[in-house]
Amino acid sequence: MPEQETSVAVENLVKRFGDFVAVDRINLDIRKGEVFGFLGPNGAGKSTTIRMLCGLLKPTSGRAQVAGFDVARKPEAVRQNIGYMSQKFSLYNDLKVVENIRLFAGLYSVPSNKLKERIEWALAMANLKGRENLMTGTLPGGWKQRLALGCAVLHKPPIIFLDEPTSGVDPISRRQFWDLIHQMAEEGVTVFVTTHHMEEAEYCNRLALIFRGKIVALGTPSELKRDAMKGELLLIECEPLGNAVEALQSAPDVIDAAVFGNALHLVVPDADASVPRIEKYLADHGIVVSRIEKIRPSLEDVFVSLTTAGNAGEERKA
Repeated sequence: MPEQETSVAVENLVKRFGDFVAVDRINLDIRKGEVFGFLGPNGAGKSTTIRMLCGLLKPTSGRAQVAGFDVARKPEAVRQNIGYMSQKFSLYNDLKVVENIRLFAGLYSVPSNKLKERIEWALAMANLKGRENLMTGTLPGGWKQRLALGCAVLHKPPIIFLDEPTSGVDPISRRQFWDLIHQMAEEGVTVFVTTHHMEEAEYCNRLALIFRGKIVALGTPSELKRDAMKGELLLIECEPLGNAVEALQSAPDVIDAAVFGNALHLVVPDADASVPRIEKYLADHGIVVSRIEKIRPSLEDVFVSLTTAGNAGEERKA
C-alpha cells in the first residue's frame, strides 16, 4: 500500500491486571483505508488491546492515538470517531430491524436531517429493504451480522473495530460481509479486525500475530508466509500417522510437527538436508513414508508455528 495518513498509532502499549501482563509493549501503525488483521489464540491479548484502542480500558503504560486522539486522555473523543462491533451479536432480538437502526442512530447522535438517508443506507447494505419490520431475532445469521455492521457505522466513523465479526456465520455470508468491509476501506475507512479464520486473514492488507501479549509477527499475508516461519516446511504422507507425530516430537532437526488433514506438516531448519534424515528416522520407527516434499507455508502454518509455546519468541517484523 502507498504511504497514507496514520489512523491508529500505538507505542509500547502495556496493560496489566495485577501481576498478569495481558498486553506487553506492543507497537502498531495503521493507515487510513487499511484493512488490518489482528490474529492470536484465545487469551493472547486481542480483545484487551481493542478495548484500550476504543477508549473503554485505560492502558497501564505506553501511548495510543486513534483518529488523532489519545485513548487515555480523550476516550470520549475516541468513541465519537469509531464504530465497534463486538464478537457477540450486539443488536436487540426483540426489536424490529428498523427499530434497532433508529436506536443506534440515536446512540451515535446521527443528525435528524440525515436520519432517513442513513436508515435507507443501512437497510440497503444489509440487504433488508422491504424487511425493515421483521423482528431482528428471526433473521438468518449473515443478515444479522450485516445489520450489526450497518448500525456500527451509521455515524460514518473514520475507523471501525470488528471483534470476531463473522463468528458462527456461513461461508457465503462471511464472504459477502468481507465485500462490505472492502467497500468501506475503498472509501477511506480504516478497519481493524480480529479473526480466527485463516482464509479471512488473507483478505487483510496487513496482519499482526499476537501471542502472550506480544506481537510475534507483522506484515502482509504474503510477507508472513514468505519470511515469518522459523524454518522451512515439509509435507509428509505416512502410516500410521499418530505414531509418526509422536515419534517426530523428539526427532533431530524437527522444530514443530502438526497434523494437517491426512498428512503431517513438519517445520525443519533446512528442508533439503532434512528429507533423507527424516525418512530414515521414520523408517527406524516403523513408519512407512509414501510422500515427503518441501512446500510453501500457508498462513495457518505460520500461525501455528509462531503461537506454539516453544516457538513464540521475540518480535519478528516482515
